[in-house]
Amino acid sequence: MQFSARLARFLAAACAALSLGALAQTTIPSGGEARQRIIEAAKKEASLLFYTTTPTEYVKDLVEPFEKQYGIKVHVWRARSEVILQRVIGEARANKPIVDVVQSIAPPMETLHREGLLLPISSAIHKDLGAGAVPGHRAWASTLRYVFVQAYNTTKVAREELPKTYTDLLHPRWKGRLGIESSDHEWVSSIIKDMGEDAGTRFFRELVRGNGLSVRTGHPLLLNLTASAEVPLALTVYQYSVEQAKKKGSAIEWFAIEPAVAIADGIAVARKAPSPNAALLFYEHMLGTESQRTVARIGYVPTSTKVDSPLTGVRLKVLEAGALLDEQDSSLSRFEALLQGK
Repeated sequence: MQFSARLARFLAAACAALSLGALAQTTIPSGGEARQRIIEAAKKEASLLFYTTTPTEYVKDLVEPFEKQYGIKVHVWRARSEVILQRVIGEARANKPIVDVVQSIAPPMETLHREGLLLPISSAIHKDLGAGAVPGHRAWASTLRYVFVQAYNTTKVAREELPKTYTDLLHPRWKGRLGIESSDHEWVSSIIKDMGEDAGTRFFRELVRGNGLSVRTGHPLLLNLTASAEVPLALTVYQYSVEQAKKKGSAIEWFAIEPAVAIADGIAVARKAPSPNAALLFYEHMLGTESQRTVARIGYVPTSTKVDSPLTGVRLKVLEAGALLDEQDSSLSRFEALLQGK
């Protein structure tokens, strides 16, 4: 789910020559004859192509109700966010649009919006979503939030010794016991901003120098190493993955030093979708209450205000997509320097 800043810069430059004209936009009718015309046209289109980062076993639970309701086949192509971004832009450069609906983490979605490849949408479903779930440009909307939490091995760390603040991590008891995922520069930058640039940078320098950070590539790997006690306490794992590991019997638990940092996952209709009517219906389906309940059952944090969150009671700080994209290079460079003790 992580997104490469260097890839974003490269793809933005590669697309600079695209001539896409003025953006189209649409309002999805909530009922009446206008909506019925969309439904009838969607059924004639018969299918749509959906690019997503969501694991295959969960996509099925989200897609099947839509297929049963409308009789429209959803063809799913799953890949990492950077691969999806590159593919959508590649299709646009070749003037051979294929995808209808795109779902990915916020920075790539914002990149696709800036390249003019997404369709701005107004929908009544937006009113059911939480604050910030629909950017002002309306080119994508957030289906869920990936929330960074801290996780610990319950056989190696006692609950009463867990840190309550980030500065508690400087205690000597954590020397050689902390891990972090190798691409989570957004989390580090967010903590630094909250502490203040000077104080935050000084904190991470002291943490790396004094107690060290075991840097692991891939959130699943970091999670597994925490569950196996090789990394007693992980600073950046996703909350839903801990819950899934617990269900499988792993000796792992999560907690959150608040506010917990979160990054939105977004969904959008491609501006030149080959099956535009089916795409609009599927877009609303994914943001609707039933799909959002499925999102919550999986363990993700839904954006619908009508669905209870697995993190009820935990304060969240959802990072703004545009700022994430604009600050990618500086954030990543600082992160790498801090990990190297610079």
